[in-house]
Amino acid sequence: MPGEEDHYNCPSIDQSDRVLPRNLRQTGDPGIEMLVSTRVRKSPFFGKSFNEEGAWRATVYNRIYHPRGLVEPEDGGAMVEYDALVNEVTLWDVAVERQIRVKGPDAEALTNYVITRDATEIEPMHGKYVILCRENGGILNDPILLRVAEDEFWFSISDSTLMQWIEGVNVGADFDVEIDEIDVAPMQIQGPRSEDVLIDVVGESVSDIPYYGLMEAEVNGRDVLVSQTGFSGEKGFEIYVKEASKYAEDVWDPVLAAVKDHGGMQIAPGHHRRIAAGILSWGQDMDHETSPFQVNLGYQVPDDKAADYVGKEALERQKSQIEDGDYPFSMKLVGLKLAGEPIREYAPDFWHVSDPETDEKCGYVTSPWWNPDLETNIALAFVPAEKLDSPLDDRAYEADLDTEFQVHLPDEYAEEPGEPVYATVAKVPFTKSVNPSAREQAKLSAGQEAQGDD
Repeated sequence: MPGEEDHYNCPSIDQSDRVLPRNLRQTGDPGIEMLVSTRVRKSPFFGKSFNEEGAWRATVYNRIYHPRGLVEPEDGGAMVEYDALVNEVTLWDVAVERQIRVKGPDAEALTNYVITRDATEIEPMHGKYVILCRENGGILNDPILLRVAEDEFWFSISDSTLMQWIEGVNVGADFDVEIDEIDVAPMQIQGPRSEDVLIDVVGESVSDIPYYGLMEAEVNGRDVLVSQTGFSGEKGFEIYVKEASKYAEDVWDPVLAAVKDHGGMQIAPGHHRRIAAGILSWGQDMDHETSPFQVNLGYQVPDDKAADYVGKEALERQKSQIEDGDYPFSMKLVGLKLAGEPIREYAPDFWHVSDPETDEKCGYVTSPWWNPDLETNIALAFVPAEKLDSPLDDRAYEADLDTEFQVHLPDEYAEEPGEPVYATVAKVPFTKSVNPSAREQAKLSAGQEAQGDD
C-alpha cells in the first residue's frame, strides 16, 4: 500500500492553501457508461448538436449534458476542430451557460454587492467579465455579466451553482429583486468569419456591436440577444435564444446553415484555443478555494470601489499583503511550455509538476494542450510561489520566464516512458487574442475606457 506521503490520490504536493485538497488522479474504470437520467438536463440544442451533428461524447456542466467532441479521433479529432476555429468559423452548443437573472428596482445594488467589480459602471446593453467571491476571497463563479436593462442583469455562469447563493445573500438583506434562472440558451459563433455569419442571420447592424456590447435581434422570427463575446480568443459572438425550450432549434438551424456556408462546422468548446489565450476554466484552473491573486485575476479587485461587496475585506487584506511584499499563498498559477509528444486531447488527470533539481513533486498541471502555432505543448499549472522570483506580480513576468520545472506526463506523451519532460515558465497569454484583454482594458483610465471593456 502506498504511504500517505505518496498516495496517488493525494501526493505530497503542497495543497495547504485548500481545506479540501484536489484529487489529482481523476481517471477511473474505462468501461463506465454515462447514465442518462432526469437529474441531468438535456439542453434545448441537444437534438441538434448530438443527434443531428453527431457529437460523440459529452461531459456534464452545470448539470446539463455538454458536447465535447464532434470529430471522431480517427478523423483527426479535436485538432481538426481547432483548425476550423482559427481559420474558418465554428458553432458551439453552450446552453450549459445557464442564465441567472436579477431583476427589479434594486438589481444594480444587489449585483454590485455580489461582484468585485463596479456594476454601476456597466451601461445597459453592455457586459463585463466579472468574478463573485466568498467572504474569504475564494472565487465562486466567473460569469459574463450582461446588463440588458437598467433594472435587469443576466449572469451567464460558469460551472457552479450560483442562483441559490445569490438568493442566500439576499436573505435578510431584502434587496427588492427577483432572482431566477430564465429560459434563455446561448450558442457561440467563434472564428475569423463569425461576423460574416452574423451578418447573414441578423443583418449588417451586428458590425456596430462593440466588444462586450449587446444587441436585440430576430433570427428566423425568434427573439434573441446578440453579444460580441466568446471563450476562444478568436473573434466571436454569442446568440442568446429567448424562450429556448420552444424556439432553440428554430434559431440553431439557420445559424448552423450560415456557418457551413462560410466553410465552418459545429465543434466542441475550444479549450485548445482558450488555453493559448490564457482564458481560465472554473473548476479546472480555479474554484471556490482559489484567490483571484493566485490565478492572474488580481485586476478584478479594484482599488477604488467604495461600495461594500462579498469578500471585500479578505481580498483587500490579501492585496495589502502582496503590496507589502508578503505573498499569502503557497501556490500560484503560471503558464508552462513543455516538451513531450503533442497533447491533442483533454488531460484526464492533474499531471504532477516536479523540481528538476530535487525531483520532488511540487505542483500540478490544470490545462494542457498542443499548440500548432507555437509548435509546442503549453499548459496552465500551479507551482510553488517560493520558486518564482516575482510572485507578487499578478502574472509571471520577465523575472520568471524560463524558470525550469518537470512535468510527469503519461507514457503516451512522455519522451521516455516513466520519465518527466522538461518545462519552462512562459508568458500568458501564449498567443494573442483578437480582442483586447481585460488586463489591457483595466489599465486604461476611466476617460479612455472602451465601451466593450470586459
